[in-house]
Amino acid sequence: MSSWSDSCIWWHVYPLGFTGAPVRPTEAERVLTPRLDALEPWLDYLIALGANGLALGPVFTSETHGYDTVDFYSIDPRLGDDAAFDRLISACHRRGINVMLDGVFNHVGTAHPSFRAAMAGDKRAQELFRLEHTDAGVTHRDFEGHRGLAALNHDSDAVVELVADVMRHWLRRGAMAWRLDAAYAVPPEFWARVLPQVREEFPEAWFMGEVIHGDYADIVTRSGMDSVTQYELWKAIWSSLLDENFFELDWCLKRHNELLPTFTPMTFIGNHDVTRIATRLGDAKTALAVALLLTVGGIPSIYYGDEQAFRGEKTERLGGDDEVRPAFPADPERLSPLGAPMLRLHQDLIALRRRNPWLATATTVTRHLDNRAYSYDTLGPDGQRLAVELRLEPAPVAVVTAPGGQVLRIGGDADSSQ
Repeated sequence: MSSWSDSCIWWHVYPLGFTGAPVRPTEAERVLTPRLDALEPWLDYLIALGANGLALGPVFTSETHGYDTVDFYSIDPRLGDDAAFDRLISACHRRGINVMLDGVFNHVGTAHPSFRAAMAGDKRAQELFRLEHTDAGVTHRDFEGHRGLAALNHDSDAVVELVADVMRHWLRRGAMAWRLDAAYAVPPEFWARVLPQVREEFPEAWFMGEVIHGDYADIVTRSGMDSVTQYELWKAIWSSLLDENFFELDWCLKRHNELLPTFTPMTFIGNHDVTRIATRLGDAKTALAVALLLTVGGIPSIYYGDEQAFRGEKTERLGGDDEVRPAFPADPERLSPLGAPMLRLHQDLIALRRRNPWLATATTVTRHLDNRAYSYDTLGPDGQRLAVELRLEPAPVAVVTAPGGQVLRIGGDADSSQ
């Protein structure tokens, strides 16, 4: 476990969308364009938000959305090149910002040169993929029915060595962490072979897996990952507020408590794959969702735009992710002032969390529970206590009382510290 990760609060950015890069580019649009430079004006904004980690979506060369990689060792020309990556890393390091990269190691795009070689009969290349030999010839296993995504063979020593080498390559260039995409689809034993090799050179690196379902603690233990995404809590937060049923949330927080002795989950209320929290709930209930995220144990991740109450709906169609992966303006001064109240709320709650770093591993104890009202204490290892009260009637309100008596009232007539 790294020494820094529990104190990290991530700002999660999908670079192709953020920078306005074409997601389904023509050949003419694949020209080298250093769009990663567009992130630098936002690094001070990240700091002002209270975050200290930049979680980047895919930046490696791909066919379309970044999750169909064709070269793990090069920056997608739509985003720039090695020099653009180095400039971004340097700008982050000057500000004390850790960078997490998105590692798509379950599959590659079918335009990947090794996959093309495998389909052409190259025996060494075929070791990398999950192939089937039929009377009609060789075909490939795909990822969740997407024929343009060829599944890697995680039983292969060659894939173990490839993934370990890719991780080391970019850690040497200044990254500090890896998000392991679709880790739920990869045998935990694969990560258990890869990660020790990487940790030999980078003992402080942090590895977080995208896991949607399953036994989180068991997956972490068997894989050697440091953390996984807490999708159960994500679902319980928005669903309990939408349906006005805090019993769901209470049940989930009890399960969340059981995870914390084993690992510190990555917690979130938005990411690049889901409908925006403000679209689901509206601003008033979203404010309570933010309060929940930042007053329970975990390593929080804020998806870019959520702190501005951005809207966007995820749909199951071609381009169905575009609304939740929008372009940002050239600099923070060009944001709409309509997002300022949600930004201030995030800043206030993150500041409270910064003053109480024990919250990362804290557990919750329920004080009051009914459908539309919920109160809990968040407890630290040395007797620290933070009290949270949530009410949905007559209007959504949260009251957070921190050690020392500071009170943060959210909703109702004001969002203010007292």
